[in-house]
Amino acid sequence: MEIKVVENAKDIECDVLVVNKFEDELTSNPLVNKYAPETFKGKAGETFVIHTRGELPSMYVLAVGLGKEQDLNNTVIRENIAKAVKKCAELKAKTIALDIDAKFPFGVQSVIGAEIANYHFDKYKTKKEHRISELFISKVSDDVKVGEYLAEGMKLARNLANEPAAFANPAKLAEIAQGFEGVETTIYDEAQIREMGMGAYLAVAQGSVNPPKFIHIKYIPQNPKRRVAIVGKGLCFDSGGLDIKPAASMLNMKDDMSGAACVLGIMKVISKLQPSVEVHAIIAACENMPSGSAYKPGDILTAKNGKTIEVDNTDAEGRLTLADALCYACELNVDDVIDIATLTGACMVALGSAASGIMGNNDEFVNELIKIGADAGEKFWQLPMWQEYRDNLKSDVADMRNTGARYGGASSAGMFLKEFVSGDVRWAHLDVAGTAFLDKPQHEFSKGATGIGVRTILNYLLSY
Repeated sequence: MEIKVVENAKDIECDVLVVNKFEDELTSNPLVNKYAPETFKGKAGETFVIHTRGELPSMYVLAVGLGKEQDLNNTVIRENIAKAVKKCAELKAKTIALDIDAKFPFGVQSVIGAEIANYHFDKYKTKKEHRISELFISKVSDDVKVGEYLAEGMKLARNLANEPAAFANPAKLAEIAQGFEGVETTIYDEAQIREMGMGAYLAVAQGSVNPPKFIHIKYIPQNPKRRVAIVGKGLCFDSGGLDIKPAASMLNMKDDMSGAACVLGIMKVISKLQPSVEVHAIIAACENMPSGSAYKPGDILTAKNGKTIEVDNTDAEGRLTLADALCYACELNVDDVIDIATLTGACMVALGSAASGIMGNNDEFVNELIKIGADAGEKFWQLPMWQEYRDNLKSDVADMRNTGARYGGASSAGMFLKEFVSGDVRWAHLDVAGTAFLDKPQHEFSKGATGIGVRTILNYLLSY
């Protein structure tokens, strides 16, 4: 979708002019005010459409309710502009103009909502979905370009997580990372990974014919105010390994690299947004497959920091790849580390698809990310990191096991990861197992990948 900022959207010749209605108030459009039924109050989510019959430059006017003006926030704008764009698509519109009459800064969220609604993963369909091609928007107080770049990052993340594993394999992720502008990308192959001592990561990768790729992308601005590492779980496909998953549980395991997809989405646009932060993006990309060379339950692995891990279950593989990636990140002398991963089914059981789990070693940092996420439209709920969860990981033959007790699995996984965070680094772990991929439409999103984390992490970086 091409976004064009104009002096006055209501004067643009287009298929649909979208205006807003606050609850029990008139709109800025006289036709809507004249013909809308009394039942159209302007509550959030309500819509009313009318053919202009040549009285306006647009063919239709669509009014969308935004509720009471004093209750207006980012989420109300984003979700209801998305709803309006979906309605425009039903009208087979190609060009739409957005004329929002509100004091609240709405440009960024309007663009993000419109782009989310206009997204379809139809690459492999012979009949493509209908899309809006142009969006005109009246001059706004906030920077519409920020919304465009955030949406661009989300689109790449969603595309990659929606792609079949045959396409989005470790080599393809590495290839994509090497194509970004304004950043420096280094790809390490299997031999180099072994030289770095990443025994946990390599064990997971050894069962697949597709070799692992360790990806490090650097964005280094002049005079950075902070140094941050973002680590994305990059399991391009997770069969469960020798502890193989049931068929139904394996079906969407192409999305087990949603953390990596998020990180790639961020790094695609970071040089355009130009935050005053040095950013190191890290992905330990591989596949977890069963074969004669696969790692086995009972194996003892040595991570990059020298800690040993007894393999209790080969399907608890993501934390093994993250362990070595976190060690690498901490060695970069960064201030903050954020890892994002579709890590545990336990987090899905606890929070469903309504929110992601978050844990960390610094409550101030965790709360900062929760607030930024809420403003951006991504909910995070802090889960505990108590010693009892670490006790569940005790091993008779190694420093720890890679799984704990049956219950509290999300927190046990967080405590496992904490073992590989060193120094004075502020660290936050985002468990997005329930939010990365939807099995049915939810809010402004269609079924499939959501690009979770792109908005929160980018807005965190932009806060500097």
